[in-house]
Amino acid sequence: MTGPAPLTEIWRGPMAESRHTGHAVICDGSGEIVEAWGNPAEAVYPRSSAKMIQALPLIESGAAGAYGLTAEQLALACASHNGAAIHTDRVKAWLAELGLGDDDFRCGPQVPDDDAARFALIRAYEEPCQVHNNCSGKHAGFLTLAQHLGAGPEYVEPDHPVQKACLAAFEEVTGEESPGYGIDGCSAPNFITSLHGMARAMARFACAEEGKDARQSAQHRLWQAMVAHPELVAGEGRACTELMRACSEPVALKTGAEGFFIAILPSRQMGIALKITDGATRAAECTIAALLVRLGVLDPGHPAARARLNAPIRNRRGIETGRIVPDAGLL
Repeated sequence: MTGPAPLTEIWRGPMAESRHTGHAVICDGSGEIVEAWGNPAEAVYPRSSAKMIQALPLIESGAAGAYGLTAEQLALACASHNGAAIHTDRVKAWLAELGLGDDDFRCGPQVPDDDAARFALIRAYEEPCQVHNNCSGKHAGFLTLAQHLGAGPEYVEPDHPVQKACLAAFEEVTGEESPGYGIDGCSAPNFITSLHGMARAMARFACAEEGKDARQSAQHRLWQAMVAHPELVAGEGRACTELMRACSEPVALKTGAEGFFIAILPSRQMGIALKITDGATRAAECTIAALLVRLGVLDPGHPAARARLNAPIRNRRGIETGRIVPDAGLL
């Protein structure tokens, strides 16, 4: 057992003003650790970084096939989106196909992160709906599965068939029995695992072959959907979207609240999981960018990399006052 490792520093002038510590694991296709920083056994909530695991029962149950779900819908099932029109229009259409409406969601309303969508609501004197919630795509997937199973409407309850299926998939792909769960921001259970378990799961996604078996086919379809539609997984200006576009080979990326991040690298059959101890998003984005550079799939000179790796910090007059810098041990 080891403590957290230094991962990201915030420099101002000639010195590091703040430091973010955390844990990071890179796994190979066998689930073994290739490299690690901090404690691979650290118990974590993967938060929204687990969405592609939560989407596995949607495909494995036959629901995705029965409802003719597209790659765009599968990408949205894995998304933490900005609430832009490209997201909400698609989720509304998905709900309509199910014969359901916004009130059938159990994720709660959220003010959109997308400026245009937020300003449009303000100008119209309208309140945000549940479809604007960044997790509404995942919840549309939950509703699809619940309908396919003939299960009740309270699909976020831990003892609901949807969540039981999610837990079974989660424990299988992480290779660990989950010791418990917490309730996520969207009201669904978020199951605990080790950081090694989460990296192992991502490596299994990376190794998945279409047609091998139901589990691998589902994993393969989900990472392919994410890579094919990075704008639906997050949105313009977001790290997930921009870094997926910037990588020199297919890489599926997904952030999670409180400083979590994962990467699925199919060409290298590797998975990455990381957790920043203090929950800082800026440190998680810097760290994942550094690890992608370390593995040779991201050019450090690409604008999407520079925006997070050695990114300038500017004051309100636009003067550069510092930088967000990865720890030297990451590069």
